[in-house]
Amino acid sequence: MKLDDTICYCFHISKRKVVNFIRITRPRRASQVSECGGAGSGCGWCVSFLKRCFADAGGTEVSGAAIEDLTAEQYARHRGDYIRAGGGTPPTGAIPPPNSP
Repeated sequence: MKLDDTICYCFHISKRKVVNFIRITRPRRASQVSECGGAGSGCGWCVSFLKRCFADAGGTEVSGAAIEDLTAEQYARHRGDYIRAGGGTPPTGAIPPPNSP
């Protein structure tokens, strides 16, 4: 994924915004990344990716899934699969998952 791709579809937050938030605020724990516009507090899909961004920035917690290996389309499709499988419920106003392939 590229920096301007959306990482949190529930609250419309880009990877760039998360990376800059981590760089500027230097959170002590990965869970504090949710202070960046609520990232990770909606359906939960992006939490492992937020943890990876935190770890990549020098955090000490275990890293999450590798986001660099996915295109924006693959990321969105996997999120849709996650939601349809009952993994989480997006809040009102979230970007809806793409249709099933």
